[in-house]
Amino acid sequence: MLISQMNWMQVEQYLENDDRCILPTGSTEQHAYLSLTVDTILSARLAEEAAELAGAPVYPVLPYGLAQQWTAFPGTVTLRVETYLALIRDVLDSIRRAGFRRILLVNGHGGNAPAQGMLREWMMDNPDSKVRWHNWYNAPRTWAKVLEIDPVCSHASWMENYPWTRLEGVTLPDARKPMMDLDKLPLLTPQQTRQQLVDGNMGGYYQRSDAEMLAIWQVAVAETRALLEGDWS
Repeated sequence: MLISQMNWMQVEQYLENDDRCILPTGSTEQHAYLSLTVDTILSARLAEEAAELAGAPVYPVLPYGLAQQWTAFPGTVTLRVETYLALIRDVLDSIRRAGFRRILLVNGHGGNAPAQGMLREWMMDNPDSKVRWHNWYNAPRTWAKVLEIDPVCSHASWMENYPWTRLEGVTLPDARKPMMDLDKLPLLTPQQTRQQLVDGNMGGYYQRSDAEMLAIWQVAVAETRALLEGDWS
């Protein structure tokens, strides 16, 4: 059930019986040999699959986020923190104004974390509404499945390489890249980050089998659906 495939009358009719919806959030940034919109593709698809099973509408994904560390890689787009927080707040205000009171944000990009802290403030201003922030990729059950398959994984590595984030005609290296020092990353400028990572993969194999990736995906869909259908009190 996609908002983009509904008219306002259908939304109003839905709200007579339910007040849940999903807002996916992503980013447009380098992902080595994968699509620049990996985070957007994954959060949107996951939201759609989970919501279809739960019978809730999904808003169009927000494709831009906070990606300052990747700006030395062409194609990356980033917002200022204050811009992003204002964007999320304005969208939530509009969704609430329509009548939704239980809003699940399915986030696909770790850099968007500052918005998570703002949600508590938003709920204090709107005590009749509930918002959940769901980092789907490292949620407990999904992350456990990732580690079960291969604990060496990171940004732009195999763990983000799904059939729908690959690019046609692009050949990936057949190697396991050493993990970078993640504690060092926040200290680097965007130019230094590019110099150190070269292709953008932060560590791990570039690709694993489709069977393994689909196994992770099934867990992620179920975990997201459980949040949408669970207790919001």
